[in-house]
Amino acid sequence: MSVSILGKTAIVTGAANGVGLAISRHFIQQGANVVLADMDEDSLKSEVNSLQNEKGKAISFSGDLREKLTQANLLSATIDEFDRVDILVNASRQFLISDPLNSEEDSFETLLSQNLITNLRISQLIAKRMIRQAKITEDVSECVGSIINLTSMAGRRAQPEILGYSVSCAAVEQLTRSLAVALASHSIRVNAVCFGSVMSGSLKDSLRANGHLREKIISATPLRRIGEAKEVADAVQYLASDSASFVTGQILTVDGGRTQVDSADVFIH
Repeated sequence: MSVSILGKTAIVTGAANGVGLAISRHFIQQGANVVLADMDEDSLKSEVNSLQNEKGKAISFSGDLREKLTQANLLSATIDEFDRVDILVNASRQFLISDPLNSEEDSFETLLSQNLITNLRISQLIAKRMIRQAKITEDVSECVGSIINLTSMAGRRAQPEILGYSVSCAAVEQLTRSLAVALASHSIRVNAVCFGSVMSGSLKDSLRANGHLREKIISATPLRRIGEAKEVADAVQYLASDSASFVTGQILTVDGGRTQVDSADVFIH
């Protein structure tokens, strides 16, 4: 089975750190050209500079992707540099803890805007470009584009302190299925990777702040370890590759079996 993405052009949002950065690095090492998009301009530039000797080419794009003009500029920058876009990875996600009974907080709207609406708008924009590319090349016999959303097992668990985040994650799963059906006639595949606790910067901070958290996560995970960001990147690569050419509307879960057991007392990260 070949999962090659050599020569493909990918946009990865949320690429300045965490899982988004791991996916970007992995794609470039596999020979893909990648546009790393995020609000953190300094971190993006630093990462892009460090990736210049890899197989693929990397460029950075900084801006607030919640804004329609910024989304349009992201696509323009991608086309100017690489002439096309084959893969979109919506890895930009915001995580907030909030009081579910406090109506004065706007965290719910913030999380839906960042984690759901922004993903939808960028997906619509990039899908239109993928469709135009197919018409230009007159090649509709194969998949003309792949969109991969990232979501969390929080969308399958009920924890009141992360109400907004959980709802937004569940909504992303349904968005994935709905877009997959809507875009199937255009030969664009839409899938998602739902992951559990992986060793990202934010989780490392949480582990340092809570000495008992590591063991709680491990004990709640049947494979008895915390996942690595590269393991999520491997799953994303599979969904982006031609090996998944007949896979669409699916949520690939990468959690070490954690969603198969009832561990509601373990904080989802």
